[in-house]
Amino acid sequence: MIFSSKKLVLPDPEQALPGRKASMPVTNRHFVTGNPIAPPFPENMQQALFGMGCFWGAERRFWQLPNIFSTAVGYSGGYTPNLTYDELCTGLTGHNEVVKVIYDPSLTSYGELLRVFWESHNPTQGMRQGNDIGTQYRSGIYTYTDEQLEQALASKEHYQQRLAEAGFNQPISTEIMPAGEFYYAEDYHQQYLAKEPQGYCGLGGLGVRYD
Repeated sequence: MIFSSKKLVLPDPEQALPGRKASMPVTNRHFVTGNPIAPPFPENMQQALFGMGCFWGAERRFWQLPNIFSTAVGYSGGYTPNLTYDELCTGLTGHNEVVKVIYDPSLTSYGELLRVFWESHNPTQGMRQGNDIGTQYRSGIYTYTDEQLEQALASKEHYQQRLAEAGFNQPISTEIMPAGEFYYAEDYHQQYLAKEPQGYCGLGGLGVRYD
């Protein structure tokens, strides 16, 4: 397979594809929970945003947790507005494949979501996740509040220590930053592995517990 090395380096803003003004139309009903995947959400809900490689398996990992209100997959962390999946795959949007988690903090803590994030993928691989190679597969935590940012940074330090104790000496490459715009992916990507249970899932952790 011929692979462009450009897909391993994030583009500069002036190199990014222009995108479009129109947002992606999506069915506003979660295929599993039946709840909305787009706002408005109930006032008590909070949002979390994670990149862990291919978003199909990442989304399933979170909707399978108890008490999760909703999830959605999309694109974030880059420059191109209202992009398509084909544009993402060029490596010229700067975006990552991400999963948005809508949760009630009185039922599920952000710390629990962070535990699932760290244990469910390999956060040391840079611009790839397993056989999925490119900037769209990078590990990332994108935060909505100062408290989330603080918890995410502390969790990275903690999991780096847990990896070292388990004999993994590579540094964590996860990017942690305030969340930018979230662009919904095409309808067929939403809850893909519930619609296609035998579909591809490249998600896999290092077998190191967070706790």
